[in-house]
Amino acid sequence: MNLKENTAPTGEQYKPGSNVWAHVLATIAVCMWGYSFVSTKVLLENGLGPTQIYICRFIIAYVIVLCISHKRMFSRTKMDEFLFFICGLLSGSLYFIAENNALEYTLATNVALLTSLSPLITMMLVACIYRNEKISIGTWIGAAIAIVGVACVVFNSSNDVQIRPLGDLLSIIAAFSWSVYSLILKKLNAVYDVWFITRKTFFYGLLTAIPFLVLGDAGGVNPFSVMSRPAVWGNLLFLGLGASTISFLIWGNTVKRLGAITANNYMYLQPVITLIVSAIVLKERVNFIGITGIVLIIGGLWLGDYLTRNNFGARN
Repeated sequence: MNLKENTAPTGEQYKPGSNVWAHVLATIAVCMWGYSFVSTKVLLENGLGPTQIYICRFIIAYVIVLCISHKRMFSRTKMDEFLFFICGLLSGSLYFIAENNALEYTLATNVALLTSLSPLITMMLVACIYRNEKISIGTWIGAAIAIVGVACVVFNSSNDVQIRPLGDLLSIIAAFSWSVYSLILKKLNAVYDVWFITRKTFFYGLLTAIPFLVLGDAGGVNPFSVMSRPAVWGNLLFLGLGASTISFLIWGNTVKRLGAITANNYMYLQPVITLIVSAIVLKERVNFIGITGIVLIIGGLWLGDYLTRNNFGARN
């Protein structure tokens, strides 16, 4: 799915068929994020709390990135530094802690569905903020089909659909915060390299997570007491290196090359990956509804991109 965005640093218009590797890398990042739900679930079952998991994984990620990107410590302006603070809050502590805590207050199906609304929220924000950015009807059609597919995937193993306000609200906050982060990231990408952006985001993400840990209940055991378990350190290593360091670096380049709308559309694939991995690792059942959802999500992404590239319903 596509949006008429000027996303390249040189101001070049996005050309259909270009940036193939950006699409491939975006898929890889979302695959790791989809798998991260399973890793997080394993860590929760081993006694770690939601905030503890977030802090442990991002300490690992921050140290790795800092070893590579350490020449420049501060942004060019105070405003940019503030924007990095907002990015760390939105994409780090607020998003992950809200998402992890939501699982304790509402059904996993509710969380998966509501957090998958991020691409739709991004489109709405772009339409409101950037008056010169026109979203085609083809993009909206593809998004609608993909959302139906998301619903099928998350309801694959449960017919128990309930409204649980606190957990559902936390899920919506997580989706909204990721959408705003993607829009701010587009602005910062024009000035800073992806390593610097990732390092600053991780730093402020950890900094803003401290109040959640201090003021609230840590919600888990002492991390060092369970660190000897392969299931714990193995999943933390994956979350820190793969789902955080590598994925965030990929995502920074993806938003830069494809734009916030097109990049965020790949988030629709996240519940698909989680469904497949859960079936393999956790032996969870995949039924006809789940398979239908996978087809609708992939079909919606393809159809939206096809219709937009052929100027279906384009607004001039």
